[in-house]
Amino acid sequence: MKWLSAAVLLLLSAQATAAMWTITYPRPLSEADMRDEYPRALLTLALEKTGVKYTLLPSERILLQGKALRQLRESREVNVVWSMTDSQREKDLLPIRIPIAKGLIGLRVFLINQQKQSSFAAVSSQSELISLAPIQGEEWPDTKILQANGFNVLTVPDYPEAFSMLNQNRGDFFPRSVIEVINELEETERNPDIILEPDLAIYYPTAMYFFVNRGDTTLARLIETGLRRAIEDGSFDALFMSTHEEMLNRLNIPHRKVFKMDNPLLPEKTPLNDPELWLNLEELQD
Repeated sequence: MKWLSAAVLLLLSAQATAAMWTITYPRPLSEADMRDEYPRALLTLALEKTGVKYTLLPSERILLQGKALRQLRESREVNVVWSMTDSQREKDLLPIRIPIAKGLIGLRVFLINQQKQSSFAAVSSQSELISLAPIQGEEWPDTKILQANGFNVLTVPDYPEAFSMLNQNRGDFFPRSVIEVINELEETERNPDIILEPDLAIYYPTAMYFFVNRGDTTLARLIETGLRRAIEDGSFDALFMSTHEEMLNRLNIPHRKVFKMDNPLLPEKTPLNDPELWLNLEELQD
């Protein structure tokens, strides 16, 4: 019955191409919040590669990560979210297992209050770093990853509260992905006492995916098809490098001491053995 399965796929593909898709993603915190610019650009690229007719819209209200994921699970307000993966999220939602940031979501540098600089200047080993307290969101996968590696993690309800903690000198550092931190530092309302720690980083293997509702298999297939085509013709990597190369240079990654951590939350189906999907961390440090 292989011919029947192929016919069904062709029919679904034809229906998807003919339909007008309204794709809604979580509205960012503000118009100045540029952290979502690359995922939106990549999603646009993927949809263009499929040839579908679509409208890409932000949700009517601001949705922070935890709320956005819950709304997606319940098929409300949004029908696509990009987020770091873990086993629970892959049970609740349907992941498109192509790491959209090529693994850089797991390479973390530190936002600190400048009054803490001397504490980090003295760090020469992983055990010394673990003695310092990171700040993370209550529902973020990073929290459990850091706890599993021995950190005493201070948790907050969501992203904005982490900066309040740093402002008050509660907690020692806020680990941020290299793909996020430059935009965060450049936000005009940021307290000037919050600075980028210059010499250290941590890395744990993980992926940021596009997620859709578990019942939305056609949309998942469309996005994956578009991403695969963009990988094959080089436009995925071209967008990735044009977005991130300058940022990696500014962060001086080759000269940072990078502490490698374990990730016990990494789902078994993470495509770690497909090198074209990941940026080689060793090459960054050559």
